[in-house]
Amino acid sequence: MSVHQLLAANEATGAYLTAGRLWSLVAVLAGVIGVIAGGLARFRSGGTRRGAVVALTAGLLGMAGGGFVVVAAKGGPGTGYGIVGGFIALAIGLLAAALGVFTLKQAGQGPGEVA
Repeated sequence: MSVHQLLAANEATGAYLTAGRLWSLVAVLAGVIGVIAGGLARFRSGGTRRGAVVALTAGLLGMAGGGFVVVAAKGGPGTGYGIVGGFIALAIGLLAAALGVFTLKQAGQGPGEVA
């Protein structure tokens, strides 16, 4: 098969990377980074405040990106607007933000308090 035939097959099946899908992947990636940072900060002995702040920030960015994709989508799942990825980014971002907040509270500092 030539490259042109492969590209035509991808266009026919709808299996290609659109702008909505790309932004939802970026938002999911931010959420995953937040979950990893929050998990390391929470479950390591002597967890750092920096990891909790990274988790909170990345979680909020993931939720904002996922929310933007969901709001901007003009169609449902399978239309190429990335709405499924947007909802996944919202869920993972919420988990990352919650890990960040709980880790900050465990350290005795709320999200708005300065050390």
